[in-house]
Amino acid sequence: MAIELHLPDMSCQHCVRVVTETVRKTDPDAVLTVDLAEHRVSIQSGKPAQEFFTALAQAGYPSR
Repeated sequence: MAIELHLPDMSCQHCVRVVTETVRKTDPDAVLTVDLAEHRVSIQSGKPAQEFFTALAQAGYPSR
């Protein structure tokens, strides 16, 4: 399943690292694509999207 997220608070490489680590903790097998300029993250995973929404919000990157 493809999950597309807009993370307006993701603004630097540190943010990208935190987002990537959070996604990997939620699903180590997830395929992740990050577009920092557009503040977008695409995740390919079999896990429910809500798990990523919740984990990223707890890490300080709520999706909008």
